[in-house]
Amino acid sequence: MSDLRELYQEVILDHSKHPKNYHKMPDATHIAEGFNPLCGDHFYIYLKVEDGVIKDISFEGAGCAISKASASIMTSMVKGKTIEEAEKIFNEFHLFVTDKADKDFDPNSLGKLAVFSGVSEFPVRVKCATLAWHTLINALKNKNEVASTE
Repeated sequence: MSDLRELYQEVILDHSKHPKNYHKMPDATHIAEGFNPLCGDHFYIYLKVEDGVIKDISFEGAGCAISKASASIMTSMVKGKTIEEAEKIFNEFHLFVTDKADKDFDPNSLGKLAVFSGVSEFPVRVKCATLAWHTLINALKNKNEVASTE
């Protein structure tokens, strides 16, 4: 199990240091801001949505390794998905990291998001892992409010 945790930590650190889709998107159709005032994580999510499909997604901002890695993996996972598919992934991920998933739930069904398996043991870190996701949901719903995990 410690080998698995080490691998997960390496994946999180790699995505934090070399995030995917990390840039401002000037022609975004949807934009949302997320901020956690307790720890200072602060992100913007940019989407290009056409016919209910996330054609492109990017993010920028600053945060801890967990929040930045979560945003990076999220952008890779939802690009090309429908809004409904992205919301389903969010719901499954949120239940998983808050330790509320069914006992039969297979974390491997989340793909790379399984690296956040240990987060549920640390409630403060759950907020880090989910900030970008809450921001994504606000962007998809065109909410004009700052997403927060507080």
